Amino acid sequence: MRNVSHFRRLDDAAGGKVTLTFDGEAIEARAGDTVAAAMLSAGFVAGRETPVSGSPRGPYCLMGACFECLVEIDGEPNRQACMTEVRDGMSVRRMHGARAFG
Repeated sequence: MRNVSHFRRLDDAAGGKVTLTFDGEAIEARAGDTVAAAMLSAGFVAGRETPVSGSPRGPYCLMGACFECLVEIDGEPNRQACMTEVRDGMSVRRMHGARAFG
């Protein structure tokens, strides 16, 4: 499910393309992008849901301070999308519910 996004690139600067999946849907990103930037550029604004109300949450600070952008990357939960660089073949999934600690 994509949401309407108002995020777009300002230019098409040189950079190789990589393909990753978000919830099973293939999206393209530029090499060097973060997962959060790739998600937003592709129209995905929520990467997790809150445990109590199920409210969607997405990248907020884009610098690793707020932890709103947590996603599952290649089967590993609780990864910060804004701090993880994309790579070809990466699999990203939404997080549902509470973070697991430990």
